[in-house]
Amino acid sequence: MNDARNMTGPAFSVVVLAAGLSSRMQGQHKLLLPVDGQPAVRRTVSALAAAGPEEIVVVTGFKGRAVMEALDGLPVIFQCNPRYEDGQMTSVAAGVAALRSPCSIVLVCLADQVLLEAADYRELVDAFAAMPRGSILIPMFNGLRGNPVVFSASYAAEVISGHVNPGCRKLIAEHPDEVFIHEAAHDRFVVDMDTPEDYASILARVAQISAETAGPTSRV
Repeated sequence: MNDARNMTGPAFSVVVLAAGLSSRMQGQHKLLLPVDGQPAVRRTVSALAAAGPEEIVVVTGFKGRAVMEALDGLPVIFQCNPRYEDGQMTSVAAGVAALRSPCSIVLVCLADQVLLEAADYRELVDAFAAMPRGSILIPMFNGLRGNPVVFSASYAAEVISGHVNPGCRKLIAEHPDEVFIHEAAHDRFVVDMDTPEDYASILARVAQISAETAGPTSRV
């Protein structure tokens, strides 16, 4: 999958968590909501693909068929998690177990972080490669813990068995010598899309970014 021939750094693979119930989105499936003309999940996975991973495993569950259709044509592997209602860790374990390509590190990504760009994911890969200690990296912004969580592929067996939970809120406290905090200069790692209010805020930000990118229009 890694078509980014000019990219250097450790080989990394990606697990995308796309199995959740969207229980706070008032009846709508957040991953299928349109963001700048495409389903939210497709925007997220497209950015990940552009970052140059070895492979991308998308874990499905709730409305899995619709999520798969939204990602049609993208270079991903789908892994159904029949236990998705038992919590996010079951999806993490299922996704990591489905990885097949050799890699040094694994990114566990949330499918609704639609503001993240390929460069943001590369930022975490580079930060992991440069960190002075630890085997797990967590992005932070202004004291808020973010995602994705990055961990050494050597942890895969422990993650699959449930002995290490990279999504655990107590991870930093329980593994202080293994966890490295990456202080981010922007808030994109801490922004996701759980509620209608979140969705409205993200649409406004995406519209602003598009307007700034387009620049001023000239009048004839």
